[in-house]
Amino acid sequence: MDKIIFDLIEKELSRQRHGIELIASENFTSQAVIDATGSCLTNKYAEGYPGKRYYGGCEIVDQIENIAIQRLCEVFGAEYANVQPHSGAQANAAVFLGVLKPGDPILGFDLSHGGHLSHGSAVNYSGLVYNANFYGVEPDTGLIDMDKVEAKALEVKPKLIICGASAYSRDWDYGRFRAIADKVGALLLADIAHPAGLIAAKLLNDPIPHCHIVTSTTHKTLRGPRGGVIIMGKDFENPWGKKTNKGATIMMSAILNSAVFPGMQGGPLEHVIAAKAVAFGEILSPSWKVYGQQVQANAQAMAGSFISKGYHIISGGTDNHLMLIDLRSKYPDLNGRQAEDALINADITINKNMVPFDSRSAFVTSGIRVGTAAITTRGFKEEDCLRVVDWIDTILGDINDEARIANIRDEINEYMTAFPLYEDKVTV
Repeated sequence: MDKIIFDLIEKELSRQRHGIELIASENFTSQAVIDATGSCLTNKYAEGYPGKRYYGGCEIVDQIENIAIQRLCEVFGAEYANVQPHSGAQANAAVFLGVLKPGDPILGFDLSHGGHLSHGSAVNYSGLVYNANFYGVEPDTGLIDMDKVEAKALEVKPKLIICGASAYSRDWDYGRFRAIADKVGALLLADIAHPAGLIAAKLLNDPIPHCHIVTSTTHKTLRGPRGGVIIMGKDFENPWGKKTNKGATIMMSAILNSAVFPGMQGGPLEHVIAAKAVAFGEILSPSWKVYGQQVQANAQAMAGSFISKGYHIISGGTDNHLMLIDLRSKYPDLNGRQAEDALINADITINKNMVPFDSRSAFVTSGIRVGTAAITTRGFKEEDCLRVVDWIDTILGDINDEARIANIRDEINEYMTAFPLYEDKVTV
């Protein structure tokens, strides 16, 4: 055993056990998901797809990947799924590769308003390769104005419209987005990386009936291993009328499969795909909706408490698992980086985050992002979340009071013993 590395793993396990995890893109998987991820399947190379591999010895991993596909389709009521993308960003990259040409115009949600790097940011391949255009939120409401989205689409005539975000707390009007996409002749991609678990629980609007293509990560509200997926409600003929050498119509499923492999990546991570299958099976359990309802209830309790204490939440509240807080509303001189550091010192993990129309840089920010998926997995209820808000508010009231922060850290470490994590394993 590599003592240096495994000692560090033990330290990370201790950090996770003793602290409060509020990063909206993180969660705690089941032990079964961890076991599958760390299984002997990591040894198997399997370029290609089930039944069409470039390597021998894939009979078992073919069965596993097919189960992952079938379960994912059942979770979302989809007709097609690709479970091979290594991440949500690579799933998006594969879609772009499959349906766009370099320089094509795209329309996505502005990163500085809560969007994602892979939706056209200038520092990302999506903004370097494609002609990226953006819509955002309104300064007074923090909400997306769909009339302005339509006006922007009519102006730039995008080939692809992306709806989805990394820091937007409201539900999405997929039907209106589809109407806009149809009006300008664009394909519509929904990136549901953040709300996917709540959509699976039928607690938020469903993109499948409206969007041509849907992508997601598997490690946020879906509570699976780190990875990505692509799904479609129904397969459809490609919009360019391309045909095979034998004259057959090329379907979008074939285009997307080819874009993932060999277009975007090589051999799939079959151990991660097995873990995805385990997570999808867990989502199919009746208890999943109960979990999703508690995630929402916890988020709404936290949002209400923050608002009552004088913090401004962008868009005025939350429909999903997260909230974006503009610290300037209560502490004009406090920036996101300072808040993040102070809270981490108390074993409360959040991330600094730009807010719409931010006056500070992405390295400093004026806001923080908070999510409830992970603490809900630990067993938190609304009253626990209200206590967390009290702790956060006390710390942010004086980030230089080291003694008070240390006392709160001790309180938190004691508090978290009532919410055990991976107690049946010495090392995870």
